Amino acid sequence: MPEVLSQDEVDALLSAVSEVSMDLAGEGERESAREVSVYDFKRPERLSKDQMRALETHHEVMARNLAVSLSAALRTVVECKLSAVEQLTYSEFVMSLPNPTCFNVLSAEPLEGKVVLEINPAIVFPIIDKLLGGGASPTSVLDREMTDIEGRLFARVIERILIHLRETWAPIRKLNFAVAQTESNPQLLPVVAPNEVVALVSFEVRLGEVSGAMNLCIPYPVIEPMLGEFSAVQGWYGRPQGGAAGAASGERLRAGLKGVALDVTAYLAGTDLSIRDLLDLYPGQVLVTDKPVGALLMLTVAGRPKFMGRVGTSRGKKAFQIVRTARPEDRL
Repeated sequence: MPEVLSQDEVDALLSAVSEVSMDLAGEGERESAREVSVYDFKRPERLSKDQMRALETHHEVMARNLAVSLSAALRTVVECKLSAVEQLTYSEFVMSLPNPTCFNVLSAEPLEGKVVLEINPAIVFPIIDKLLGGGASPTSVLDREMTDIEGRLFARVIERILIHLRETWAPIRKLNFAVAQTESNPQLLPVVAPNEVVALVSFEVRLGEVSGAMNLCIPYPVIEPMLGEFSAVQGWYGRPQGGAAGAASGERLRAGLKGVALDVTAYLAGTDLSIRDLLDLYPGQVLVTDKPVGALLMLTVAGRPKFMGRVGTSRGKKAFQIVRTARPEDRL
């Protein structure tokens, strides 16, 4: 005969089942309270947030310096700002580019591998138009490849960008960026595998009424050997530095400013003329001014009074001898 459970034994079994059910429900609530982060195995983030932040900080400074440099070279106002720093695969980067475009493969010795500098045609042709004396209007944006002459002309602009790239990366490691190959079709120059992760630094360059994108694509295998050096310079721009570090920063700033071109003008004298007298002028006529013959002349730098001196000749060329700095009471 099978053993029959008593009423007390049945009640004990039911009580044990209720306790187990309550424990399982509490464990489920604790599991649901935990934070869950989404991870895409097809697009792994191989650069940490701190490393991405360091890239962003360094290239924000590069954008400002490049805007000043291009403005001086093109003699017009050029705006350049950092638009994005992100991680994606190389195939996604290539698919986002226009065709044709200015696609430059760069070497970055002593690092192995290649880096990509892509400049959108929407800004390439207006810059070329400005270099040739044009107005860089929206009509100068062309949907075609650059000619050999245009390529040689724009190569000077690329070299100016590479100078700022070298200066930007110098606090991390001195890299010699140089153009290894140039192509108009980005599909023809596979730099890394399509599924390789890259760090993409995007800039927006604005020239008058036109604007275009400039992208710096850094494959992860290229940047991996120097990731440990990012932490050493993470606060490079974030906190004031003194001592040797502050002196080195000031020296880099002075070295960067030495190449900036400025307009220097020497004023001989000034006088008032009516339009009739101006139209009646002829070669050999003498204009009388109020300035004495031996008075010092003013030299302006970028339109601002800076020095006082005398004009003359030196080695067969016109010259200006600086005597002293300009004072508030000095007049043209």
